[in-house]
Amino acid sequence: MSAKNRTFAADLAGAIEAPADPPARPSRLGMGVLAGRSTRLAELATGSLVNRATELVDPARCRMWHGHNRDYAGLSEERCRDLIDSLKAQGKQEVPALVRRIRDDPDFDFEVISGARRHWSVSWLRSHNYPDFRFLVEIRELTDEEAFRLSDIENRAREDISDFERARDYLRALDAYYGGKQQDMAERINVSTSWLSRYLDLARLPAEVTGAFASPHDLGIKHVTQIKPLLKPEDRRDRVFAEGRRIADARKRGDDVARAPADVVRMLAAAADAPKKTGSPKKTGKGDTTVRTEAGAEVLRLEGHGRSGVTLTLLPKAGATRADAEKALGEVLDRFWPTA
Repeated sequence: MSAKNRTFAADLAGAIEAPADPPARPSRLGMGVLAGRSTRLAELATGSLVNRATELVDPARCRMWHGHNRDYAGLSEERCRDLIDSLKAQGKQEVPALVRRIRDDPDFDFEVISGARRHWSVSWLRSHNYPDFRFLVEIRELTDEEAFRLSDIENRAREDISDFERARDYLRALDAYYGGKQQDMAERINVSTSWLSRYLDLARLPAEVTGAFASPHDLGIKHVTQIKPLLKPEDRRDRVFAEGRRIADARKRGDDVARAPADVVRMLAAAADAPKKTGSPKKTGKGDTTVRTEAGAEVLRLEGHGRSGVTLTLLPKAGATRADAEKALGEVLDRFWPTA
């Protein structure tokens, strides 16, 4: 027990033992309050109760910690809708964000260690007809490494933080706190080295690959295990990079449809191994053949032909353009319906 608490406890004990002048019977309420305080002091002294300072503050006086694992700029009303609705229904924030006090910036009083979505959502509500909402925070004294581990523990089981955000945070922490030693970091955050390796591999994917996806947050651990083998040797990597840039450029021009992550991975995998002959059909089993572009994107699949006709399936979401499809159809017509 600290000296301050011992003095306070002694004063309380003295107040109970000292006779009243004039004598008076203490109220049951008064005795209950004193007993409750004595019990709390005993719990604090033994460590069974941790005293945490919580405050309701203006979110504008809080900044994000530079090591926060959430992509704050990527938050939006859509991504925070569930939390916004919960805050409105409760009328307040139930779970405090974790912050630490700062003294080197006149514009802010705290920096947020964990609780970016809560900060964003409360700020959004204050600017959308709920000006009285306050940001509930729990104040801690933490080093940067302690802040990283605390934030990681709180967010590791959350589904609203993407694998890519977590991976990027781990890669930053590896050099910042653990001297680039993966084994030390894995032991410190209590995970296996293989588990940590997959996240680090995800964070290290080059921009030519991540740019192929509508958002890097679409990338998951399952995708990196499929993509990493495509990047060796150099000739395969170069084809994957070229396909990634092609997909990204088409999306920017508005020439491409939105693609699921699994579709993008398949397109990158198809591009990794160039077809033996440009435009030549590639057998896929059971008599089917697939026509691909030079880059390896699927255009159409021939599923059979006979006296009655030719059966084929166009693949408009596999990465080929309309011009590719027209060229492939022309080749099919020339093969099965030659001009006189």
